[in-house]
Amino acid sequence: MEKRPQLDILLCAPRGFCAGVDRAIQIVELALEKYGAPVYVRHAIVHNKYVVDGLRDKGAIFVEELSEIPDTGAPVVFSAHGVPKSVPVDAKSRNMFFLDATCPLVSKVHVEAQRHHAEGHEIVLIGHKGHPEVVGTMGQLPPGSISLIETVADAMVFEPQDPQTLAFVTQTTLSVDDTREIVAALKSRFPAINGPHKEDICYATTNRQEAIKAVAPEVDAMIVVGSPNSSNSLRLVEVAERAGCKISMLVDRASEIDWTRFEGIRTLGVSAGASAPEKLVDEVIEAFAQRYDIKVEARVTAKENIAFNIPRELRTIEAAVAQ
Repeated sequence: MEKRPQLDILLCAPRGFCAGVDRAIQIVELALEKYGAPVYVRHAIVHNKYVVDGLRDKGAIFVEELSEIPDTGAPVVFSAHGVPKSVPVDAKSRNMFFLDATCPLVSKVHVEAQRHHAEGHEIVLIGHKGHPEVVGTMGQLPPGSISLIETVADAMVFEPQDPQTLAFVTQTTLSVDDTREIVAALKSRFPAINGPHKEDICYATTNRQEAIKAVAPEVDAMIVVGSPNSSNSLRLVEVAERAGCKISMLVDRASEIDWTRFEGIRTLGVSAGASAPEKLVDEVIEAFAQRYDIKVEARVTAKENIAFNIPRELRTIEAAVAQ
């Protein structure tokens, strides 16, 4: 029997599900348990195909707009990315029963934006155009209240109405390093700009990027498990490349691995975006185990023990399920 090549796998930790994703998925599952199918979900509850398909199999129906939902009285869940203020207003006008699965750390950014607006500040949002979190944050305030800045170049040409009354907030799933550069550019031009009391980029995004930075220089290749519409997963691939790992790839499932990219490697880093379940990480490691003689070592750069409460309406069923 042909001897398989040796492969050392460094498993980044933290990786995978964050508290906000865990809570959002729980909300849909508990709503299905308590109210039965269907449960409507506005937008993908989290950006992961495997998770969405699994919930669809249990009776969740995913829509992009409330107008797609018939008047049946079935519960409606808003995704973890947050929604514009107009969405709950619309839901109330139709007497819909809705559950808000917005990540509390995204809600924190919404509150900051509203506070800045109330204090008379002109607001800059650092983020990616069209991302549902950005759409939700901009939709907290009247049109034109928030200007979007995506790059350092944007920051260098932005002209506020009054540099003395400027404030910024950020999307929670950005590259920490890119955002630092954009903030530095804004501060160099507008020294009086107000920032958040505490970092807007969430703990999970920061921790997963730091873990990648620690592992990437030591490996020949890096795989990030995550879906292509997941902002935080895409950022992990970019972070790995910048940290010196030339072969960095995002895969939804093990079946997507392009094995030609991994010929001759001796070390591999593995991580997962905040919306990717650990089962898919195991699947990727197993796929390598079928081709290599693997040795797996966890590389832990931070411990996470954060959990968020679920909505009151679901707590009794949560307790029953836990027993």
